[in-house]
Amino acid sequence: MLAVSPPPRPPLLPVRSLLGFPLVCTRRRVRSTRSRLRPLCRLRADAAAMGSAGVVIDVDEVGETGDRYLPVYVSFTRRLAPALTVGDGIDVLRRACDEVKANPPADATSGVIRFEVLVPPSTKALNWCSQFRGSSLFPQFYLSSKLTSGPSFQLEICGIGSAICLHGSHLKNGFDSVLRYISSDSHLIRAYGFVGIKYNKELSSMEEKLGSYYFFIPQVELSEFDSCSILSSTMVWDDSISHTFEDAVSLYESCFDQIQNSYDFSDNICHKGLVPSYISGGIHLSESGNLQLVYLDTEQLATINVKDTMHKEKFLTSDQSFVRFSPELFCCSNMELCLQHKETESFIKSCSNINLAWASLIIEECVRLGLTYFCIAPGSRSSPLALSATSHPLTTCISCYDERSLGFHALGYGRGSRKPAVVITSSGTAVSNLLPSVVEASQDFIPIILLTADRPPELHDAGANQAIDQVNHYGTFVRYFFNLPPPSDQIHARMVLTTLDSAAYYAMQAPQGPVHLNCGFREPLEYTTQDWNLDCLRGLDRWFTNSEPYTRYLIMKTVSAFGNYSCSLMEILKIIEKAEQGLLIVGALHTDDDMWAVALLARHLSWPIATDILSGLRLRKVVNSFPGLEKSILFIDHIDQILLSDSAKKWISPDVVVQIGSRITSKRVGMFLETCYPSSYILIDSHPRRHDPSHVVTHRIQASVVEFAASLCRCTFQRKTSRWADILMAVNSVVSHEIMFQIHSKSSLTEPYVAHVIGESLYGGATMFVGNSMVIRDLDMFGKGWADYTTDGNSVMTHHFPDFIGTIVAGNRGASGIDGLLSTAIGFAVGSNKHVFCVVGDVSFLHDTNGLALLSQRARRKPMTIIVVNNHGGAIFSLLPVAKNTSPEILKKFFYTSHDISIANLCAAHRVKHFLVETKAELHDALVKSKAEQNDRVVEVNNSIDSNANFHRIMNMFSAYSTTQYLDYLLGAPCSKSELGAMPVSRIHGAEYMLYRIQLSAPRTSGQSDDRFSHEGFILKLCVDDSTAGFGEVAPIEIHEEDLLDVEEQLRFLIHRMKDSVLDVIPLLRGSFSNWIWTSLGIPPSSIFPSVKCGLEMAIINLLASKWKCSLSEVLAGSNPLVRDHKSSESIEICALVDCHGTPTEVALAVAKLVAEGFTTVKLKVGRRESPIEDAAVLHKIREVVGYQIKIRVDANQKWTFEQAVEFGSMAKSLHLEYIEEPVSSVTDLIKFCVKTGLPVALDETIDNLKGNIIAKLHQFVHPGIVALVIKPSVIGGFENAVHIAKWAQMHDKMAVISSAFESSVGLASYIQLAHYVDQQNSTVSRIKNKDTCGAAAHGLGTYQWLREDVTKHKLNIHATPLGDGVRASVEGAYGYLHHLNINIDKIERTYSEEKLRSYSIQVDVDDCSYLVKLQEAGDHTNEKVVLLLHGFLGTSDDWAPMMKALSPVARVIAADLPGHGESQMLQHQVENSEQFPVTVQSAADLLLKLIHKITDSEVVVVGYSMGARIALHMALSQVHQIRGAVIISGSPGLRDEDSKKRRIAIDKSRAKFLMSCGLECFLETWYSAKMWTSLREHPKFNSLVRKRTKHNNIKALAKVLADSSVGRQKSLWEDLKHLKRPLLVVAGEKDAKFIDISRRMCNEIIQHGACGSDGRDGNKLCDMIIIPDSGHAVHVENPLPLVRAVRKFLQKLQ
Repeated sequence: MLAVSPPPRPPLLPVRSLLGFPLVCTRRRVRSTRSRLRPLCRLRADAAAMGSAGVVIDVDEVGETGDRYLPVYVSFTRRLAPALTVGDGIDVLRRACDEVKANPPADATSGVIRFEVLVPPSTKALNWCSQFRGSSLFPQFYLSSKLTSGPSFQLEICGIGSAICLHGSHLKNGFDSVLRYISSDSHLIRAYGFVGIKYNKELSSMEEKLGSYYFFIPQVELSEFDSCSILSSTMVWDDSISHTFEDAVSLYESCFDQIQNSYDFSDNICHKGLVPSYISGGIHLSESGNLQLVYLDTEQLATINVKDTMHKEKFLTSDQSFVRFSPELFCCSNMELCLQHKETESFIKSCSNINLAWASLIIEECVRLGLTYFCIAPGSRSSPLALSATSHPLTTCISCYDERSLGFHALGYGRGSRKPAVVITSSGTAVSNLLPSVVEASQDFIPIILLTADRPPELHDAGANQAIDQVNHYGTFVRYFFNLPPPSDQIHARMVLTTLDSAAYYAMQAPQGPVHLNCGFREPLEYTTQDWNLDCLRGLDRWFTNSEPYTRYLIMKTVSAFGNYSCSLMEILKIIEKAEQGLLIVGALHTDDDMWAVALLARHLSWPIATDILSGLRLRKVVNSFPGLEKSILFIDHIDQILLSDSAKKWISPDVVVQIGSRITSKRVGMFLETCYPSSYILIDSHPRRHDPSHVVTHRIQASVVEFAASLCRCTFQRKTSRWADILMAVNSVVSHEIMFQIHSKSSLTEPYVAHVIGESLYGGATMFVGNSMVIRDLDMFGKGWADYTTDGNSVMTHHFPDFIGTIVAGNRGASGIDGLLSTAIGFAVGSNKHVFCVVGDVSFLHDTNGLALLSQRARRKPMTIIVVNNHGGAIFSLLPVAKNTSPEILKKFFYTSHDISIANLCAAHRVKHFLVETKAELHDALVKSKAEQNDRVVEVNNSIDSNANFHRIMNMFSAYSTTQYLDYLLGAPCSKSELGAMPVSRIHGAEYMLYRIQLSAPRTSGQSDDRFSHEGFILKLCVDDSTAGFGEVAPIEIHEEDLLDVEEQLRFLIHRMKDSVLDVIPLLRGSFSNWIWTSLGIPPSSIFPSVKCGLEMAIINLLASKWKCSLSEVLAGSNPLVRDHKSSESIEICALVDCHGTPTEVALAVAKLVAEGFTTVKLKVGRRESPIEDAAVLHKIREVVGYQIKIRVDANQKWTFEQAVEFGSMAKSLHLEYIEEPVSSVTDLIKFCVKTGLPVALDETIDNLKGNIIAKLHQFVHPGIVALVIKPSVIGGFENAVHIAKWAQMHDKMAVISSAFESSVGLASYIQLAHYVDQQNSTVSRIKNKDTCGAAAHGLGTYQWLREDVTKHKLNIHATPLGDGVRASVEGAYGYLHHLNINIDKIERTYSEEKLRSYSIQVDVDDCSYLVKLQEAGDHTNEKVVLLLHGFLGTSDDWAPMMKALSPVARVIAADLPGHGESQMLQHQVENSEQFPVTVQSAADLLLKLIHKITDSEVVVVGYSMGARIALHMALSQVHQIRGAVIISGSPGLRDEDSKKRRIAIDKSRAKFLMSCGLECFLETWYSAKMWTSLREHPKFNSLVRKRTKHNNIKALAKVLADSSVGRQKSLWEDLKHLKRPLLVVAGEKDAKFIDISRRMCNEIIQHGACGSDGRDGNKLCDMIIIPDSGHAVHVENPLPLVRAVRKFLQKLQ
């Protein structure tokens, strides 16, 4: 596309709008230099016009205006939809201005409006700024700064134009002026400039002057981040300086006119000559030590002490920067400059011979084409080329003694940089050695330029040394070949240049690939002088005087009007629009822009997207901290593993497939696409070559990914609800869960584990190069991204799209060979300029050990981490059919090529660091060190072929089984007609719980009961809209961390939250319950007590079982509910439980009685006698009485020391115990006990105490002496966790025993079915592992014998079978019991269902006005314990509803709509202007105190959040007779100093004006974009919360509250804290660093003063602090359950 730059435009503003700089004499003389300077300032005597510098304010001349230091009237940031290209981004910003122009802020005399749009990652700051060298927009600037907050985060920003400039001679005034225009609500807006420098406009110079400053806010700004860039524009107006809104709009429009006229949207080359081109010519450069660009934001300004401001370390400074103020004034610091400009013409004419002259022409033209990376192989015939390349100042050269490695290195550079490297070789076989890399480059469209030296024609076919036929040596594998004649002054040198230009064009034009120039040379080959005729240089005058290539190839593109599509494209659009089951498949992508475009397209289409490992989208890093926020794009990462299931292959059947990118790694996916027969198969790639091995493509589109995505994204497609897509997503989720479980449950280090976790090491901008054979297949099958990518650098995008960051993954998949991979990876690291993680197999590594020689050359390259998966041979053959019927000897020798070569010694020979890892921990440590130490290293992962093959087989079988099971369940789930294509869902129509009390026949063995042996708990009942009910049980006992009060408050809270929630959980226990709790209820699952979570899961599963008329175990198994075969004979064995009180004979007789009843397994409690010897004596007596046919288990409950346990073990060896449960008090002694005694051990309490990632922590117990895991679902957190742990046990050949905790028959019936499912799972695991099952375990449900009474009139049917196989419980009987459950109301103490809040209003008279205050109340209104809840700004009393219901059993709980919020309103006033009645913290507190008088005579506990917390604190400190205590949530005592108060008053006043001017919706967008709400924005209920905030109907009242109740207007309460007399509980969120600090300072103030005071107060008792985990500022929204408990405990403490 041709682009012509227009002539410079006149200034954007009339001269009157530009305030001049006062003339100041120079303070310091400078010295001249022409070398690299840091920093540099260009000076010229002939000063020209300032150009388009925007509005410029001399702060010294403005004077003391009334609002000079106050924030502007309106300030907000609008985040716009992401743009596919930077051109689209510029258009979006221009249209945003048009919208604001059409609807300007009302009555806004000053303001700052900022627009931000995400643009593709290729929009780099330095490159973007270089586009405007000829523009008259000033200033133009660039800065780069290394942030200390992130180890790899580099801030790069550029900008053009200024929305406002500020300068003056008093720095404090400058800071105050800057603060007027930048807002804390927009944390990316900054001011840039200089300190200690004054600008002299008349002399067009900068001079040093202490205290002076120059700052500007850019008109247009580009901020560069890891995966994208943010293009922003800022509009500033201020009537007080005669710069109106209309002026700001005019400036903005003029700026974008120039940008759109001068910007070349097709230019992607980074102009490294940018700075030299600005300062070229016969000029003088002046050195000045203070010209370092600094930048300011609100956070930085808040920390600056003006007295210290002359110290540069106090500022945010740039590492590199330049600023161009005008055509004549240019300043830079630390920029790489090449000022020693080599005069090309004189250099070439001075060459000593024609060979060097031609070679110099070739090298110079390469550099002008942007080809500066040269790979040089040693050789004599190529000497002219090598000498010329190495002597050029702008080239980077690398060498290697192996041409094959060198060729692959050049290939890698082309992959990483997307432009060709230049390879220089000598003649002969050196040329032939490049063939493998040329083949790969040709097959995978990688550009390379090959300059091969050759003998002259007279030496060919004459027996000359190293003379072979090099003409067309590479055949059709090159895109272009030219045989250059030997250099001669009889040939015009122009021919050399045009030939090279043509070759470069062919290399870069689709289809890209290698090009070959064969360069014959006669002697002399070095610097020997030989006369040559300069006439051959005729015609190069223009070329000598510029820096452009001789021939520029330009492509004319027809630009269509918006929406004007060709007929062929219309056909594609119609196909896509009609698709019912569209599937988007993404092959190899090579750039960040391609990933960006695919992501936008996928979101636009809402199709499932199957991503190849080479797409870069598989190893994406999720920005958001919680799962489930990636839903805008339907990623199907594990389609390869899904297709292992025959059911899946038959079902998926897409009707339209769109494939972007040619190559697909998975053979399974390729075979599926060959047989699924879609009606349309559309393939898009930038080259015209055919990539259709299955011959299924119906439409082939040659276009770039961006071009294709742009065409589709401009069309609006109707979004179709697709059950097919929902099911595919669900199946992908379960396969992902299965893969994760299998990989992490294996304690040893496996190859799939390496593939699975390597993505987490790709910090910052790191990329990956993956080898062929097994490693790329493992990554394609098991690779995953990083799910907790939360560095400060990318946190700015947490409220932008995308929710993830792609990672470039490269590989040699053209010919897919294993040669040259290490060399390619090193070249890729150079070309991409990123830290590269290279993963290769051992054979591939050995095939290219010469690449290690390249690794030691670190020029222009970041460190590399090379991971060698060493299984001592070619492991991939073990997975191919040949391994099934070939002898091991043949396989090892001719297929595996087994070896014992030391990779460590190879690395040592090349002085490369080597680390051998054999465990997961060692791998993790090695990867962490690679990040920390920043050096090259080889990490060798040791493995074996046989174990790898077996683990892959197991993984594949489990993936296939899980897919089939899940798909069967989903396809069989009932679906109502009203839901058509949607997934089947129900809504929870009602919920209630019942407190029961029943009698036990004996004390619980877990601890001491009361004298009546009573047992209490809750029965939870859930109902869906068709009145189907499910029951769960919550009955914590001594072994639980929670008690009945704890669980009841959580049940009350959950009942409120579950009301009308969608029950779309798929109960196959693979994370679905936890995900539902988080996404549907908005509660972190970890905050729910284990017994409550267990009861909740139990109720939901029983509800679904009742709805589908099947057993709980069948629901868990996931078989099709429509075709189930109910087997009434299925049952589980029960283990009897004996509490060993009494003499040995008495206990033995009790066991004998149980045996007589039919029990074949008995567990006895031990560790409760004086010594272990007595316990052993009891067991010997039992064996004497009942013999050895009965299995005996013993449970010590961690009561013995190691020595006592060993003593027991020595006496129990002959007893044939099935296992001893928890024999030692210390977990660290468990394995030692196994080794010492040889007795089998079971875990119980050890499991209960594991937190976090339980599976990873279980690896310490893989020892074969640990034979069983006893799992109590109510203690470890529910069925989901129980099945997870059971499966781990079974995978490690251990028994999984489900155990009860004295639940009623409701819980027992559920556990019976759960135990049956666990037994079925054990059979499945054994079958897949090809191992004989150890048989079903007897489960620990013998506590049913303790139930003298039950919650129902009918008990469970548990009895001995006639076959003598123990006492068993029928699964069918347990299902029937629950299905026909009839609660015995005589055993129910009370029932709680949905509590209705009492809503009313009370009139309160305050001074000359009256307020009608809306209240909501829960709990007994006669309760003297009263809690008053106060919401924050924008909230209402509804915010507290769940918490009110949770606390209502212990207090009368009241929530109020504060003035200006909700339904509270001012009724009347005695004067006309209600503005005379400020709604301050003080007045709100007075109002509430009068309200309390009307409500109760008792003292009140006040709980306040944010603004409500400030009011609560004021009440607690000032009204000790009415306030019993206060809970301060994310609250502050105010500001101490007057300057901060004034500033904050102005800020809140500005926000209030903004609210009035722009409306609530716009205000909310800006309000919740602040950093304070980062974690809240990640909450699944965030959008719902914002919608509720929009329901405020009195915006004027809200604005008044915001201004009047400003923390700046509030009286500072810090001194008052020293006299605190009522207890405080101070609460802050774990992620809210600011308020954690405030809270700690509050507590320290109270505690320190209380400790030294004389009034008898104890500060420690008066103040407590609690930090709520997994929450930020909005604690009560983000993690409410710990807050509820903390408040209740505080209320109890007050008693």
